[in-house]
Amino acid sequence: MEMVSFNGWQECIRFQNELVDVVISTQFGPRILRYGFYDEENEFAELEEERGKTGGDKWRMYGGHRLWHAPEADPRTYYPDNEPLEWRDMGDGVRLIQPVERTTGIQKEMEIRLSPVGTHVRVIHRLYNRSVWEVRLAPWALSVMLPGGTAILPLPPRLAHTDPAALLPVNSLALWPYTDLSDSRLIWGRQYILVRQDPLIKIAQKIGAFIPGGWCAYARRGHLFIKRFAVESGALYPDLGCNVEVFTNERFLELETLGPLQTIPPQGFIEHVEDWYLFRDVPTPHNDAQVERHVLTRIVETVV
Repeated sequence: MEMVSFNGWQECIRFQNELVDVVISTQFGPRILRYGFYDEENEFAELEEERGKTGGDKWRMYGGHRLWHAPEADPRTYYPDNEPLEWRDMGDGVRLIQPVERTTGIQKEMEIRLSPVGTHVRVIHRLYNRSVWEVRLAPWALSVMLPGGTAILPLPPRLAHTDPAALLPVNSLALWPYTDLSDSRLIWGRQYILVRQDPLIKIAQKIGAFIPGGWCAYARRGHLFIKRFAVESGALYPDLGCNVEVFTNERFLELETLGPLQTIPPQGFIEHVEDWYLFRDVPTPHNDAQVERHVLTRIVETVV
């Protein structure tokens, strides 16, 4: 672990193993600014116009990976996380502790741990209620990915209409007012939904779904970024039951996972865990068959 400067920000924490490195800000956040193969391209988007900026009362995208609380609401969700953090060395990672949000009473915390070998990173997201009233929220983990890739969302196993187990629906799909189902960036397969990021299409697009399989992924230029997360069967998730959401515009794609809605008592907290993995030499899929040929073998390797 070492202190480094990154994109104009000072006092960033960098830790690595033989394959990957992670860079985290201590001047704002909690935010993870970089995750990628050592000495190779950052898997996360970096926004040129916000490099080196800190402080102020305006929320900034920054890029990288962040923690929000759902359901989305303005101004609650967009509280500016621009203040310095408390941080603690955990040996194999760090714990980042945000000052209590003055207008919400919520305090965000991230614990980031890097495995000594391989590419596995565990990110534990926590939301603490520091107010005197209970609040109802869901943890929401958002990764801003580099442009030019494709998000992969697995659907539950398909069954024949005559199968006795096929009588009831098995997952949901959420659409926003600006969702366009005819958009060429959406590829509707039988077993997978693919969402392409296209730098030439400036119109924003978003979909959400309940993904029982507990994983989603982003493929770009031979690299495959995988998120794994727990799924609570029967729990109430935000946004009409979503535990995965994808937003894209001409600059980036956000790969997002959500925990269930929970009531947090005063001084209580809720937690959401993501496990990240990164693979080389994985072609970007364009259909179900290519996902099953190139991606599923990597998904199996992440099962613990």
